[in-house]
Amino acid sequence: MSIEAIFGIANSALDAQSERITLVAENLANANSVETPQGGPYQRQMPVFQPAVVGEDNSAGLGVKLAAVISDPSPPKTVYDPSNPFADAEGMVAQPSVDPIYEMVDLMQASRSYQANLAMVQTAKSDALNTINLLK
Repeated sequence: MSIEAIFGIANSALDAQSERITLVAENLANANSVETPQGGPYQRQMPVFQPAVVGEDNSAGLGVKLAAVISDPSPPKTVYDPSNPFADAEGMVAQPSVDPIYEMVDLMQASRSYQANLAMVQTAKSDALNTINLLK
């Protein structure tokens, strides 16, 4: 496998995990948003990844790319709070079904994956430089 393919695969994974981290941050920031411009409580956003060919030729390898961002279909949580201006006639307020603990675990997984791919890039770079130094 060529060095370009290694860097291409790792770069696609770094981009994918960066998108995942961004979505987790957005979910955490909106965990208490009971009203959105679209109406209703915020819906958790989830990334969907798919394999992607890296490089110009098909022999370079498979990386990953963001195929779509979908909204979590789970129903919103309801909380009794009649003093809230967004409460319905029974005093119930629909809140996002975002679990901060789950989001933090997802953030840690994405962060570890990002770090692992970055370490792979650094190792490939170091090995390439060592090979060049051997040829001198």
